[in-house]
Amino acid sequence: MSRFDTFRDYGERGWKVGMGELGGFRKFILRGNVVDLAVGIVIGAAFTAVVNGLVKDFLTPLIGILLNQFGFTANLSSAAGKFQGQTFAYGDFLNALITFLLTALALYFFVVRPVTALQDRFASKKEPEAPTTRECPYCLSTIPLKATRCAYCTAQLPPSEEQQQVAARS
Repeated sequence: MSRFDTFRDYGERGWKVGMGELGGFRKFILRGNVVDLAVGIVIGAAFTAVVNGLVKDFLTPLIGILLNQFGFTANLSSAAGKFQGQTFAYGDFLNALITFLLTALALYFFVVRPVTALQDRFASKKEPEAPTTRECPYCLSTIPLKATRCAYCTAQLPPSEEQQQVAARS
């Protein structure tokens, strides 16, 4: 067996192991929650661009018109102030704040509320579970419901309500 054949065997084994690992990676990527997350991020980025455009092109000029009526600068996005030689562009900050609030508002009303309502509508209603324990009337320890004697104070216990209902049905 030549040196080349041995080297080729290592290469074939490495290829098979590598393909096996890619199979696990493929399973991970094609899992539903990873794909949903990727789609959500892409749609969220597109939605943010739409809200940014709405704020920059429509709401900022409207606010600028209102500010102009009171003697302030007409363009909110270019509004800035100087303090000790530094420029503070508060107009850009206000645009970002308005964008954030509109994005949060839209997500709440168009995603969170409908999904919550849908989950509430189709969620199974759980009835409260029947108790499995009761308190000993003498020492107030928690004991199993079917116990006839307390494990802590060894007092003889009256039958539980459940045991009385079973006896009444018999």
